[in-house]
Amino acid sequence: MAAQGSLLPRVLAALADPRPPGSDDTCLEKLLDWFRDLTGPAGSEETDPALKLVQDNPCLTEFFNSVLALPEPSPCILSFTLRLAGILAASKNCFQHLQQEKLLGRLFGSAGPLSSAEWEDASVRSGWLDGVCSMMRHQPALHFICSDGAIAVIFALQGDPSLFVASIASSLLVQMLILSVASETTKPSSSKDCDWPACAQVIIKHIEDSLRSCSASHVEQSLKLLTVLFRTCPATWTEAIWLRIAKQIESFLMEKTVQAENMLASLLLNVARSPVFCDSSSFWVLVTCALQHLNPVHAGPLAVGILKLYQCPQDVNTKALTVLLQPMDCILRAASQPLEYAGLLDESVSDPTTVESLLSSKSSCVSLLCQTLDHLGELLSLVSLPLDLSYASLLQSVMTLLQFCNGFLSPASPLGSTISRILINCFRVQRSALDVIAALAEQKGCDSLIVNLFDVLLAYLESPNTNPTVLKKTLHATSEWLLRLRYRSCSSNQWPQAEKIFEAVFVALQKRLCSPCWEVRDSSLEFITYLMEHLKGCDVFRQLLLSLEVPRLIENLLEDPESYVRASAVTAFGHLAFINGSAPQSPVGENQYNNENIVTKLQEILSNDPEVFPRRAVIIFFNEWLRGVHTGQLEDTEQFVSRVIQTVEHDLDWEVRLGGLELVEVFCRYTICQLGPPECPDAPASPAVAGSIPQNEPLQVFCRAKLFSFLFQSLCDCDKPVAEKACSILLGLSTSFHPVGTLKGSQETGNTPAERGIAWLQRILKQGSLAQNFPTDGGNGVDFQDPESMMLALGTIDLKELHDELNKSSDHVEKSPQSLLQDILAAVGTTEENEADCY
Repeated sequence: MAAQGSLLPRVLAALADPRPPGSDDTCLEKLLDWFRDLTGPAGSEETDPALKLVQDNPCLTEFFNSVLALPEPSPCILSFTLRLAGILAASKNCFQHLQQEKLLGRLFGSAGPLSSAEWEDASVRSGWLDGVCSMMRHQPALHFICSDGAIAVIFALQGDPSLFVASIASSLLVQMLILSVASETTKPSSSKDCDWPACAQVIIKHIEDSLRSCSASHVEQSLKLLTVLFRTCPATWTEAIWLRIAKQIESFLMEKTVQAENMLASLLLNVARSPVFCDSSSFWVLVTCALQHLNPVHAGPLAVGILKLYQCPQDVNTKALTVLLQPMDCILRAASQPLEYAGLLDESVSDPTTVESLLSSKSSCVSLLCQTLDHLGELLSLVSLPLDLSYASLLQSVMTLLQFCNGFLSPASPLGSTISRILINCFRVQRSALDVIAALAEQKGCDSLIVNLFDVLLAYLESPNTNPTVLKKTLHATSEWLLRLRYRSCSSNQWPQAEKIFEAVFVALQKRLCSPCWEVRDSSLEFITYLMEHLKGCDVFRQLLLSLEVPRLIENLLEDPESYVRASAVTAFGHLAFINGSAPQSPVGENQYNNENIVTKLQEILSNDPEVFPRRAVIIFFNEWLRGVHTGQLEDTEQFVSRVIQTVEHDLDWEVRLGGLELVEVFCRYTICQLGPPECPDAPASPAVAGSIPQNEPLQVFCRAKLFSFLFQSLCDCDKPVAEKACSILLGLSTSFHPVGTLKGSQETGNTPAERGIAWLQRILKQGSLAQNFPTDGGNGVDFQDPESMMLALGTIDLKELHDELNKSSDHVEKSPQSLLQDILAAVGTTEENEADCY
């Protein structure tokens, strides 16, 4: 810390200047982070880094005194000072040192900024709380805050107008309570005050008094605090704390004397997560009471949380699931003729008229249904539910809801008519419902509804009124059910029915691919790509796809005016090659969408498209294709890769160039797999290299494909990820050809033209992105297509050193502590040179 030690006194003196021209909050935050790193975990007094820091840098104590002496300190600097003091005081030894210096009382006690004008600034209040939070790591700090009256300040700050300050205050009280009881090795024998540590008694009494208060804000503050507390409190104390407040919570639920129902639900859920209550019948009775008496909007989050715990009594799980299904049951009944089909539920947890009332109101109907659907989606994503659910009935209810939303249902009941009017074209409900439809594709027992379901989905696919975002969700749900339909039909020999559905979907899709809305065209392309990825082995799907107009429409969209659509079209068009590759006999000449034509078309886009997204899509596809279905002759693959990299090496987009390097990496593995591993020279001496070249067929292939000129040029790329990737590939090749390591450093090379060229190349590579006009044409004695020269280069150039240099963070200098301190000095502008410049 020598360099920083000379700058720190100047920085702190500048910050304590009574008339600083302004300081950068970001720099101050970084400075606090630096102090946190310096102090680290405290050890013994001899090794305590915080204490040593303060003792070795008396400027810190001087800084605190200087700021405290200012008549009107800047709120920003005062907040920084309080937070810094808290960081240092987190060490017990340093805390005692600062106490001896009589600083902590002036900073955090009644003699501090609590009664000053600066206290009106929220940043000062939050800085004070942050400082106390930081130091709250040991009992002396706890006793200091409790004995100096500061705890009353924290109580008051719970109701601060700044929500940020209020939140910190609640978290701090929880931290203090946990620290207080942490000194006790066992839980209290009872809930009486005499069994509790002094500080814990004060905080618990404050919570109890607030809960009994007539002030709604005080009640809410305590509920927030308890919610945080039960998320973190040790299990040994959870039950004792709960016993002291359970009756009051029960009265809130039964008498409905508090409006903060969402907080009550969160509180109960956090308590339920404690293992202490697994077998507590009285607690679960209270949870059941909450499920019955809370508004369904607030009971829903509690219900889904309970069902995800896997440790609740079965009857509580049943009631929790019933809470979530009640709105969907209401939808089902509102839409049906009498006795046409049963609802989801035999009985309700709470009064059904409450749910009906919420669904009849425009202000609450949509929010309740979206929340319910989102919760059901969460449950469907679980590996297993704690109890059985009628998936078919749930699917029927969600389909009914979607029909309400698009006006395709004429409800028989007055409630159904009201709900229908509210939900017509409601995008929010449609999106959430379609998410549940997609999730239900993985559940059993729904096959009898497949035809009806596709009627609903096709109505959305075909309707011109379908919102683009809703259409995207519809396409996703359709793709999931088409996959299910394919597997179901294969196992039950029901392909005729499946073919009709597939054909109807494709016909609707063709219209969507011609939509004037680019988002619709884009979503449709993504949909067909997804199907091609997952159904490429299905002959019926492949034949249907190629027999319709879909491939031609995809090809047309390669020239779409919107670059995002062109990029999606590239991906879809490329996947036609996967379709061909998965066929029993690849149809090279059957249709115009054979692999050769596809690749040629995409290479043109890579060369000519003026925007980056289509070009990125092409290089991504080429990588997938080379890894996947491509099984051509090595010579054809070599020519393909060579053409691609000669195109991408001049591309202005670094992601395209990086994709080209990934293609090279795949090709190298492919080539070595085809030809076998390269034969390496026995000794790392350059005269022996030439004799090993004829056996190194992979090296000859790489040279012919012009890989090395691309790789070495990429080593000097101004975009770091490109240079790193190139270096990684070359290092791998060097290891393959020279497993014993580097031949020799450039300073040891001989006088042959090739050796001089390699020495020159190593010097150029060390310049990195500063190298100008990197030669790839054999200039300066380096022939990148000569196997002998490249063997020599791989064995001579210190690629490991280059790799380590590239892996260094580019900001390792700029983010150094010394640089940070210099930035702060520059920000406050106290140097004489700066003052002279004003003249």
